[in-house]
Amino acid sequence: MPLLIAQLLVSGFLAGLIWTIQVVHYPLMARVGPEHFAQYERLHATAITPLVGPAMLVEAALAGLLILQRPAAIPAWMAWVGAGLVALIWAVTFLVSVPCHGVLAQGFDAAAHERLVNTNWFRTLAWTARAALAAWMVWVAFNARKI
Repeated sequence: MPLLIAQLLVSGFLAGLIWTIQVVHYPLMARVGPEHFAQYERLHATAITPLVGPAMLVEAALAGLLILQRPAAIPAWMAWVGAGLVALIWAVTFLVSVPCHGVLAQGFDAAAHERLVNTNWFRTLAWTARAALAAWMVWVAFNARKI
């Protein structure tokens, strides 16, 4: 059960963070202004990485551990779907989001910004689904203990 609760906490944290970024932070980037945007983007990357990076690493480790040490009450498909969501999040992060931020670090680029905002919905929905799945696994495991 501690593994499931840890997974729920980190996935819930990341889901909340990505919703804030998606709905508040990324849209406001378009309003920073061209004269300060490159510095703003670099400061964003410097500030957000210590929050997101370690949490993503922990989440990936927990997803792997869950596959290897899955509680008996948790169906294997739940662990694999959770790991698949992590893989999707990482793929979008490193194949799309990071390159968009690289372009934006040179200055505001409307196309890169639009791509970042639009493709970030994949991460937002995947982290939301992952947090919901983690909550479901905790519920399944908790109810299995009552029997």
